[in-house]
Amino acid sequence: MNEIFKQQVWEITKLVPKGKVTSYGAIAKAVGFPNHSRHVGKAMGGCPKDVPAHRVISSSGILSVPEFQPKLEAEGITIDNFRVKNFKNLFWNPLDEL
Repeated sequence: MNEIFKQQVWEITKLVPKGKVTSYGAIAKAVGFPNHSRHVGKAMGGCPKDVPAHRVISSSGILSVPEFQPKLEAEGITIDNFRVKNFKNLFWNPLDEL
């Protein structure tokens, strides 16, 4: 995987505010590769510790990594059956924000 792509993914992910979530697809669109959400997921798998990977979830509001639930709940996000409650209200769209 291209290192520049990874860096772009990580830099956008660092911008996701505490208490908000975004999706792999939204990040893929923001870095100019709208059909590469799986690549975003792969990039997140090896991200540095300062990247809040727990704030990136599927576009349906479901946690891709169940171990991230405690981190999201610590930020005030309610999770029910691995799904973010009020996903639409908590969604942070990098294209709208950047």
